[in-house]
Amino acid sequence: MKSFRYLDFITATFAAVLILSNITSTKLLSLGWFSFDGGTILFPLSYIFGDILTEVYGYARARRVIWIGFALNLLMVIIFYVVQKLPPALDWTGQAAFEQILGVVPRIVLGSLVAYLVGEFANSYLLAKIKLKTKGRFFWLRTIGSTIVGQFLDTTIFLLVAFAGLFPWPLIMIIWISNYIFKILIEILLLPLTYKIAGWLKKQENSDHFDTSTNFNPFQTKTGA
Repeated sequence: MKSFRYLDFITATFAAVLILSNITSTKLLSLGWFSFDGGTILFPLSYIFGDILTEVYGYARARRVIWIGFALNLLMVIIFYVVQKLPPALDWTGQAAFEQILGVVPRIVLGSLVAYLVGEFANSYLLAKIKLKTKGRFFWLRTIGSTIVGQFLDTTIFLLVAFAGLFPWPLIMIIWISNYIFKILIEILLLPLTYKIAGWLKKQENSDHFDTSTNFNPFQTKTGA
């Protein structure tokens, strides 16, 4: 199996972005007409990492990184839940604040994990397929196109699972529009940087993967498949 110099670093950074996004999403922000959670500032970077992973290393390796990110997010949730339920020290007064910020809310956790898997796999799958159709041309088309679909699925699934029936539908729609537009704009604004990083990695790793014979089953475990 071919070894890559920077794949481990990208995997670790990808996972860190996901974990930080979930932690910071506990705060709701308001900028003018837009309302969104704090994780929205950072989470779009995971799609950029996903684009670079699929573009340079291929869908199979991107799939492995997506599952690693999922496992680490699940571990984070389990740890937060256990710490939340353990009895606090008698002289510690931060239990209520801890539960409010880092406490596990089942619907939000479920929505976050499901939305992440569906959105990331849709993004990686579409990018790989568009790359084959365009014969490696129009990188901008596959990055933006795959993000439009992936972020649509991610944002929609998360808000429906987490907040349907809890928040008024007009508020959910405002949050959906704000999150979706912001995420797409981040992808577009950072596209020149994505171009440079992907191009640099292709040269450094001597890899520009085309998924001509890839098994696109998201539950496949072999990186060479």
